[in-house]
Formats: sequence, C-alpha cells, structure tokens
Amino acid sequence: MPFEDLDAVQKALPAHIETTREEAGCLIFEVVQDQENENRFNVYEGFVDKASFSAHQDRARNSNWGVVSANIEKHYHVDQVE
Repeated sequence: MPFEDLDAVQKALPAHIETTREEAGCLIFEVVQDQENENRFNVYEGFVDKASFSAHQDRARNSNWGVVSANIEKHYHVDQVE
C-alpha cells in the first residue's frame, strides 16, 4: 500500500471490521497490522459459504472502505471446506 494511504486506511479500518463482522454469513474477520511492515495488513476471514464471501466483497467494494483501500495490493488464498 502506498505510504500516503496509511493514515486513511487506519482511520477507516475499525468501521470496516465492525461492518464485516455484522454481515450475514461472516464467521470470523481479523485484521492485524504487520509488525515489520506498517504498510501491510494481514487479514484472516471466514464465511459460511461462497455466496456470503462474494456478498462481502461486493459490499466492501461499494463502500467507503472500497474507496479508501482502492490502492491496496491484495493477495488472497482461499480454502473451501465442504
């Protein structure tokens, strides 16, 4: 993430976390700022199904968080449990 976005991300993050945890299908949503790289945030999230995760991504993309986090490089590793 560009350094100039860090302050805005840190300010918007609590509302994003709270809103995500209230979403239907959200089992867990944890965000931790990396201790060695302050511009990196490690996210662990779990949803009951793919539809709930997709709804979360759509909601986040179309929210204030989507605007604030637009320049953040995101990498996903998705595990599906049947």
